[in-house]
Amino acid sequence: MKAVPQYDFYKMKYGEELLIDIVLLDDIKKYMEVHPVHTLSYFDITFIEDGEGAFSVDDKHYMVGRGDVVFSMPGEIRTWDKDRIKSGYALIFEEEFLLSFFNDPQFLLHLSFFNPWRISAKVSVSDIQTRVHELIRSILSEIRDYQAKDKHILRALLYEMLMLLHREYKKQTIPDGKNNSNRHAHTFMTLVNKDFRDHHDIKYYADKLCITPNHLNEVVKKTVGINVKLYIQNKLLLEAKKLLSYTSLSVSEISERLSFDNPSYFIRFFKSRTGFTPLYYRNNMTNP
Repeated sequence: MKAVPQYDFYKMKYGEELLIDIVLLDDIKKYMEVHPVHTLSYFDITFIEDGEGAFSVDDKHYMVGRGDVVFSMPGEIRTWDKDRIKSGYALIFEEEFLLSFFNDPQFLLHLSFFNPWRISAKVSVSDIQTRVHELIRSILSEIRDYQAKDKHILRALLYEMLMLLHREYKKQTIPDGKNNSNRHAHTFMTLVNKDFRDHHDIKYYADKLCITPNHLNEVVKKTVGINVKLYIQNKLLLEAKKLLSYTSLSVSEISERLSFDNPSYFIRFFKSRTGFTPLYYRNNMTNP
């Protein structure tokens, strides 16, 4: 089976395990030559310093330029225009680096840009550029002078950066502070992200939350603007498109992987949502 290439964290880059790093986009571009479409096994925050070009994360496409930041989580499919995006840097880290310090295993999910229901993977940091640069310089300095006992300093600096970006992201994407406020909706979306391949019905998720299907529909629609059925179908459709685009799985195998009753039902579902059969989409609508 053809799979999307994945880049893993270079844990021993500094002689002993360190799960945080800052890399220049110029140093990443050589890998883009080999695998322009790829996933990462770690969290990535890319800061654009010069140039303007396209940056895609899963099914979302953005035009980015100086002062923009793009967020990606492990497993998300990424590609970006290495020729038009001239320079910048990526702050990368493994989840373990933070979770060994925080007691909350959901800490990263609580960040507005690192959760399944985020509005956008992009934000502008033009208004806080000076502070961002100061933090980047401090993190780089700590990494260069790295000693095992300094991990807490690096965690503190990363935490400050994450919270600074979280505040700026919320300012730009949730101006009234009311969106994404319902805990049931948040929990539902987290569950869907984990279980949508096996469970398509609203009752499964409502039972998990100990609320009625009608109430779940109400809170989800209030939070994201669509009902539960459509939210789950959107996840299924996105996953189906990924599997058609980046694997050699047959339509029957994809149907089984996504727990459709049979391939015919999967084909009808896909065509009703896209206007194309899965095979037509694979042969005519996907990138080489």
